[in-house]
Amino acid sequence: MERRDSRQATSDYPHPFIHKLKLTRAQRIRGIVLGTILFPIRIFLVALCFLMMWPIARLRLAGLSEEERSRPVVAGWRWWLLHSIIRFLSRAAFFFLGFWVRVKGRRAGRKEAPVLAVAPHSSFLDMLVLPETQLATVVSRSENQKIPVIGALLEFNQSVMVNRKNPESRKQAIAQIIERLTSNGYWPQMLMFPEGTTTNGTILIKFKRGAFLAGVPVQPVLLHYPNKLLFLNVISLMGVVPSRIETLWHTCSQLYTNVTVEFLPVYTPSQEEKDDPNLYADNVQKLMAKTLGIPATDHVMEGRVPTRMLGGLSLPLEPPARETLSLLHKDGLRESEVEAALTQMIDRCQSEQGWRAVVDELVPLMGLTDRQTAAKICGLYSKDDKVDLRQIYLSVAAVSSFMDFKSLLHIAFTLYDREGSGSLTAVDVSDLMGAVVGSPQYHTEELYSELSRRGVPTEQELFRVLTTHPTYQKLISEYLTSEGAESTMPSTPLINGKVGNNNEGLPNDNRSALLHKTADNSSALPHKKDD
Repeated sequence: MERRDSRQATSDYPHPFIHKLKLTRAQRIRGIVLGTILFPIRIFLVALCFLMMWPIARLRLAGLSEEERSRPVVAGWRWWLLHSIIRFLSRAAFFFLGFWVRVKGRRAGRKEAPVLAVAPHSSFLDMLVLPETQLATVVSRSENQKIPVIGALLEFNQSVMVNRKNPESRKQAIAQIIERLTSNGYWPQMLMFPEGTTTNGTILIKFKRGAFLAGVPVQPVLLHYPNKLLFLNVISLMGVVPSRIETLWHTCSQLYTNVTVEFLPVYTPSQEEKDDPNLYADNVQKLMAKTLGIPATDHVMEGRVPTRMLGGLSLPLEPPARETLSLLHKDGLRESEVEAALTQMIDRCQSEQGWRAVVDELVPLMGLTDRQTAAKICGLYSKDDKVDLRQIYLSVAAVSSFMDFKSLLHIAFTLYDREGSGSLTAVDVSDLMGAVVGSPQYHTEELYSELSRRGVPTEQELFRVLTTHPTYQKLISEYLTSEGAESTMPSTPLINGKVGNNNEGLPNDNRSALLHKTADNSSALPHKKDD
């Protein structure tokens, strides 16, 4: 199959990480009444099921050596007795939670389809699919092994454990997954949620490669929740993630929740798909989305930031620069004062203090009256109390109408041309694009390769690629667009892929003064690395 055209996540698509659920007053009252009655009863019955599963799960590997534990335990009484009991109790637990599960289609055997790819992934309660797949093995975080009962069930399942913070652990997990999937039925089927995170199910976000790395056939499995009310474990309207207790409460407050588990025909990859796991994942995603009747997009979750993919770039669905502008305006800053704050940032970058600043330094630097606002802005760009001023400056300028794109790119190039050589390294390109977008970029190899086609990546070459390459033109026209303005593209429109000299004829006002000041000062910016 051919790779599909680059898909764009625009406003035409609903936000996949926000669950818009509006309850009427009658529904709220009914939920409170039913929840008060049903929640304690259902949780008690579920807890009873788990307590019974705990010792039984431990029995499965009891008395086995480490070598025996490294092989699939699927024979004898450990299979026909223990496996059947755990599966029955698992089904009972979800039944007590109010789930009425209907199965559609035929589940393929382990040799026919070593992988079961399940989507959409809406909540941790999607694990109800496990009893319907003969308790297929899963991949789980190593931290879950320490959770009572859950750790025992993961051991029973002989799950692949991975420490996501440890690169070596991730490599070992990938090797283990490929080994199992290519064992020709020696290991049980593996069940994976290729989206890698929970969504509201209105679209399918980009599939991760893990389930497709081995190049073996997969069976797509769809989860349907045909209910008027559905409580999901995704971001709420207030921007917070509901706890598992909240999700359980709302689920238990319903008399029942219908679920259909649909097994689609096995998808056998072509040789091209075997050679390219990304293509394989994309094509399976497209097939499942078509069957569900929903869009397939390039949305992903980078860390805890919802993003969309564009030519290897990760673009936050909620750009931190827009939130920064909103916070600045709420703090009372007018447009001219925002411009002045950006000018001070450039001055600070040229000083001996460098481009790193702590929260307390942001307050006078940005002309803020509230330290909490500075802390929030810092949190948008950094995980600690230090922030890179270049990121704030470039990302805010990119979505504002303070200057044209060519001038912005000139300043960005000067800031990240650390050696003053007039060209950028691969790391420089990654850092520069991360600053302009306002989010770290880890997959800029495609962009750097395009920049290097004609030689070293110079400023002119970067400008050419970003303004003429079909993929990166979208970055400017669709993402780097100011609120209330048409675009941050140069004021002279693109004509046959060319951009005119936009520094000529600029109005002589504060905006022009800022532009000339930053453009002139940028030539004298230091090229040393920040401490």
